[in-house]
Amino acid sequence: MTASDEWLTVESLDLEAQGVAHNAEGKVVFVEGALPGEQVLVAVGRRKNNWEQGTMTALRRESSQRVTPRCEYFGLCGGCKMQHFHVGAQVAVKQRVLEDNLWHLGKVKAGQMLRPIEGPTWGYRYRARLSVRHVVKKGKVLIGFHERKSSYVADMSRCEILPPHLSAMLLPLRALIAAMDGRDRLPQIEVAIGEAPEGLVTALVLRHLEPLSVADLQRLRVFGTEHRVQWWLQPKGPDTVQRLDDSGPQLAYTLPEYGVVMPFKPTDFTQVNHAINRALVVRALRLLAVQGDERVIDWFCGLGNFTLPLATQAREVLGVEGSEALVARSRDNAALNGLSHKTRFDARNLFELLPADLAAYGSAAKWLVDPPREGAFALAKAVVDAVQDPALAPGWVPPTRIVYVSCNPATLARDAGLLVHQAGYRCVQAGAVNMFPHTAHVESIAVFDRNASATASRRRAA
Repeated sequence: MTASDEWLTVESLDLEAQGVAHNAEGKVVFVEGALPGEQVLVAVGRRKNNWEQGTMTALRRESSQRVTPRCEYFGLCGGCKMQHFHVGAQVAVKQRVLEDNLWHLGKVKAGQMLRPIEGPTWGYRYRARLSVRHVVKKGKVLIGFHERKSSYVADMSRCEILPPHLSAMLLPLRALIAAMDGRDRLPQIEVAIGEAPEGLVTALVLRHLEPLSVADLQRLRVFGTEHRVQWWLQPKGPDTVQRLDDSGPQLAYTLPEYGVVMPFKPTDFTQVNHAINRALVVRALRLLAVQGDERVIDWFCGLGNFTLPLATQAREVLGVEGSEALVARSRDNAALNGLSHKTRFDARNLFELLPADLAAYGSAAKWLVDPPREGAFALAKAVVDAVQDPALAPGWVPPTRIVYVSCNPATLARDAGLLVHQAGYRCVQAGAVNMFPHTAHVESIAVFDRNASATASRRRAA
């Protein structure tokens, strides 16, 4: 690294929670560990034609939002990047990131910025993927997140964003793996925590590259009994996951506002933060404002996280999802909750949608869209094509309202640009969702309306 004697003023944070400044030459400098408003010296580690990247080495003017990180491993562990920043300021930055992405990438400005959705900031992570390494030179096993910008596993004995009972389990897990015959062939433990009437249900999925010995299986059983966890074994891909023993409660989470219980397997996609997920579902349904006689489509429906609550309000809900396994789970969950008569599910590749597919699924008054990080480009493009050339989707009428839940503000902005500038929608509301406190990850929700006259014109053309 090259040390600099130039004091830089930090202007903002980027999507990686790095401070953004400009040097005397006008070049952008990304500064690890710096916060907006601070004056810092930087040791530059990377230089490009248009930007530099480095680490803060001295601080002359400190931000009023700087706080002492709660975790002793902050700066080493790559799990969190913003513990040195007041949580309220973190949320404000995420809201600004959302606004900036919508404008700079999509040329879209929301009519109203919603109040951010906030919730627990510690012990919230009910899903996690922990790396496991037997470090022969150190004579011990490490279990945790990777070190920042490294493939090494952080030597951590606790974690503040994991639920307390799981954080307290890190050292016992290290001892367990160290005692196992196959300790050199156990690269990962995936954690999934659910809810049951008797309390939390903790599932640990052990990835093993070779069959486990009888002695190792017994060690897992003893540990499971002692620490009240259920073990699942994963010899290959996620579809090979099997529970070690069948006793004990089922993994599930609840959406009590709608009387819905959602069973899931530990490798199924569920949100990491149950409290925020409940608040997000409530807000999404309020914004969608479904009437009892309306039909709704839930795109990228997953397990039915939005589909089943919607079914308690709508006449009919169609859930569309790319995974056959998740569609099967959605049907089971609908049956469990007595909602099969109001729901229908279909599995298809949502990254290859065409206008004719929209016509085949039929018109719906409202849409809920909840894509992965890649966004919903094919869906938005199909809407644009169908609106601009009604012959491509005969008889189809665009929804009057779309609520879009996003885990990537860049792809949301891209899709918003299509809907607003080419399909006749307005972005009437948008807001951040602090699903991952102390990280730079930005979740958000946006509402798109298409006015009645545009929809009526499309209906006449169709």
